[in-house]
Amino acid sequence: MAKKLVDFDVVREIGLALPGVEESSLHGAPSLKVSGRLLTCPALHKSAEPNSLMVRVGFDQRAALLSADAKRYYITNHYVTHPSVLVRLSEIDRQSLYDLLRTSWEFVTARAKVRNRNAG
Repeated sequence: MAKKLVDFDVVREIGLALPGVEESSLHGAPSLKVSGRLLTCPALHKSAEPNSLMVRVGFDQRAALLSADAKRYYITNHYVTHPSVLVRLSEIDRQSLYDLLRTSWEFVTARAKVRNRNAG
């Protein structure tokens, strides 16, 4: 049986199942946000490979992903200073994508809680 290709429609389906995630746009491209904060979008910078996804994760999480599977995850110089990782959609399956988006959701919502606590 052929592996179903993962595209942004699949990303959207999985991401919108997470609590508080909503569809949005970023520079004219579809994106997913939680509490107004970016979770994921297609990798828009010209340095990214076609059919790649940018997913927000912590720097430690990114390092672990890159060392665990360099065929699936990568980074370019543009993204080095951003808490994110790039994902080759042709290399990821639905379960791994869910796990990654859940990790991203936890990262983004934890950052929002810290900022809200510091603001109050």
